[in-house]
Amino acid sequence: MGQSIGSQLDELDRQMAQSAYNEALEYNRSDVSTEWANPDSGNSGSFTPTRTYTMSGRYCREYTQEIIIGGQKKMGYGTACRQPDGNWEIVS
Repeated sequence: MGQSIGSQLDELDRQMAQSAYNEALEYNRSDVSTEWANPDSGNSGSFTPTRTYTMSGRYCREYTQEIIIGGQKKMGYGTACRQPDGNWEIVS
């Protein structure tokens, strides 16, 4: 998430978004979303892997994200690659 969007989310929002991000990248087929929603803040979102490929021997996935903060939808996209320790790192 970008800093401007991330700064508008509370700690639970960020944890829920991070969990959805990790689940989507690790387990979802392309074009299948993982959603999250925080009933306390009213914020929600989804992550959707859109393409999977290998780069320098690592699995990488392009993705889209949607975050809804205060009823306003924010869209984004990026690429993340799986690190040797199994975590996903955003590379663009």
